[in-house]
Parts: sequence; C-alpha cells; structure tokens
Amino acid sequence: MSRIGNKEILLNKDINIDFNKGILKIKGPRGELNRMIPNDVQLDITDEKILVKRSSDLNKVKALHGLTRSLINNMIIGVTDGFEKALEIKGTGYKCDIKSKNELILNLGYSNPINFVLPDGIEAETENKGTLLKIKGINKEIVGEIAARIRKLRKPERYKGKGVRYQGEYVKLKAGKSAGGKGE
Repeated sequence: MSRIGNKEILLNKDINIDFNKGILKIKGPRGELNRMIPNDVQLDITDEKILVKRSSDLNKVKALHGLTRSLINNMIIGVTDGFEKALEIKGTGYKCDIKSKNELILNLGYSNPINFVLPDGIEAETENKGTLLKIKGINKEIVGEIAARIRKLRKPERYKGKGVRYQGEYVKLKAGKSAGGKGE
C-alpha cells in the first residue's frame, strides 16, 4: 500500500485546477504548470483537496500512485511558493556574474569564462560578491536540473575543495602529499 499516494493534497484559494483529457493544469500566483496524468491513476478533485486513486494493485500502478501524488504536490508548491537551489562557488578567482536576465558568466578557473544560458521560467541571482548563486523557478524538476548542470561544470575537487557545490554540501578533503620523506 502506498503511504504517500494515499495522503490528500490540500489546496489554497489562489489555485485554479483544470483536469481534462488526462492533462492536469494548475495555475497559481507564480505561474502555470501542466502535467500528463497516467491512465492507471484517477484524481478526485474537490474545492479544498485532491485525492489520488489507483485502478489496480499491480506493482507498476502502485509506483505510479505515489509518484503522481508527489508530482502534483510539487506542482502546487511551485505555483504558490516556488523552488530554490543555492550553489556555493569556492576557489581563488571563482565567481558568477549575471550578464542578462537569462545568461550567466561563470569564472571557474578555466582559461575562458563559461557562458551559461538559463531556460525560460528560471531566474538566477548572486550574493556575496558572486560566490553564492541562487537558482529559482516554479518547476522543481527544472530547477534541480539546472543546478546540477552548473555544478557539473566544475565539481568540487578533493584536495583544496575548489569548485561548485550545493550550499551546505560537505566535501571531505584528502591530505595530499606530506612534506619530508624518508631521506633522499
């Protein structure tokens, strides 16, 4: 039995929901999101809550039950509050600048700066002289994907910790070579 799938999703008054031909449209103060709902899952929509139900007890349908409920819940959180991922940029001369509304310039220790274009609906802001980058948007999936792509440009290395990491991420540093050996 899916514990997550059986939880009901509570709605605010600001949210408009339209479910037609298997496509769920959720509109809120921050924007609108659409998602296709699988045929094996039914939605029971009222004014104050959404209940997700499954058609059978097959393992595939049970998995879709919890997944669909989580995706719908993330859509509702996204159109009301939004999502944010913070990235720390560590290293001498490493920083991020915002060139335009949807373009970042990342100096990550390479010979040339990296121009990174953000997709529509995603915003970025820098703090702390360009060493803290915040990625914001209403779609949790896209916000996480963009943060992962930026992190992949220069992962934190193990000896000095230089690179791009998620805020609060712990990187265990290696000791490196020790000075002074056993003679010549």
